[in-house]
Amino acid sequence: MRGYFGIGSERISKAMNLGAVLRTAHAFDASFVFTVNAHHNAREVNLADTSKSGTHVPLYEWDSLEEMRLPKGCVLVGVELDETAVDLPSFRHPLNAAYFLGPEKGSLSPEAAALCTHLVKIPTRFCVNLSVAAALVMYDRTVSMGGYAPRPVSAGGPVMAPPPHAEWRKPRRR
Repeated sequence: MRGYFGIGSERISKAMNLGAVLRTAHAFDASFVFTVNAHHNAREVNLADTSKSGTHVPLYEWDSLEEMRLPKGCVLVGVELDETAVDLPSFRHPLNAAYFLGPEKGSLSPEAAALCTHLVKIPTRFCVNLSVAAALVMYDRTVSMGGYAPRPVSAGGPVMAPPPHAEWRKPRRR
């Protein structure tokens, strides 16, 4: 897959959610995870981060939006249940992006939303858990940008013949 992505949250407060985001980001091969103005117990994060993602995916922790620094050319995409946001299944992901979620029991601050180039929403009837929302965004990015075969028209997986077996043969002399 080309490009890179990061995922983060503003004002995250539950260590188990951050641990789950870290573990899922590691599983989906995220380039980085970040928090802005987080309020969690760092020791409890490891209870949910069973993959020990800290040795594989960097975690950037900023105290304020003013301190936040993203790589040059990285597009900030807010994830928000908002009527102006684009439905995630209809969204074309930027090649280089950082996905920014609001806190548990809350939304991105107006200042954070204003920094976002795009706002997307997960088409659900109500808000889902922060770590679930992060996983859905990462999954959608992977499916839409990962180079997978197109989905078939009928139910089931793509019908593809297995690749021919490459058998080594000693060249024949003529």
